[in-house]
Amino acid sequence: MVTLDDVKGNPVLDSFIRKGNEFLGAMGYTEHSYRHINLVSSISKNILDKLDYGKREAELASIAGYLHDVGNVVSRNDHGISGAAICCPILLQMGMNPDEVAIVISAIANHEEQYGQPVNTVAAALILADKSDVHRSRVRNREFATFDIHDRVNYAVENSLVWVDEKKRTITMELTIDIEITPVMEYFEIFLTRMILCRRAAVFLNCVFELVVNGARLL
Repeated sequence: MVTLDDVKGNPVLDSFIRKGNEFLGAMGYTEHSYRHINLVSSISKNILDKLDYGKREAELASIAGYLHDVGNVVSRNDHGISGAAICCPILLQMGMNPDEVAIVISAIANHEEQYGQPVNTVAAALILADKSDVHRSRVRNREFATFDIHDRVNYAVENSLVWVDEKKRTITMELTIDIEITPVMEYFEIFLTRMILCRRAAVFLNCVFELVVNGARLL
């Protein structure tokens, strides 16, 4: 079976991941490097592990999490769909079972809030993991005076985490935001559709989604 380590060792995928992050940087987007994809990979796997899904299912979530942004090498627009198209032949060539490839590429194609849907457990875990990575370390623009709202909101987030209560079946996204940099309302202004998608993903996993900001539960 193809593992996460096998995927990480594929030179074509590695090149596309590196160059995709480089191209996004040229356009002024936040960081989408190894830090981001490894974190999303780990959180995706952890969510399914905590909820007692199978080990292979959790492994597929880790693979989808690692590969979810590979489509940025083509374009930021519809990068989930292009990423799925890129990964499909490569994973098949690596020997992954076609049913497993279908699960992974559907998760990659459905992780963006503009058109994404939690079509399976792997996709649901990936959505929750990806949307939780909001943090000041992702802002590449070092000129605070030129920050747009996305830079400002990401920079205001001092800490973010996702934790799962398997007994209560809750998935909680917890953020610490410096409200002197940006008010909480600005977070919702640009991320409301993401939170709606996260709620759908949690429901797919038979869980309740909670959002906690600065200690206060907002959802």
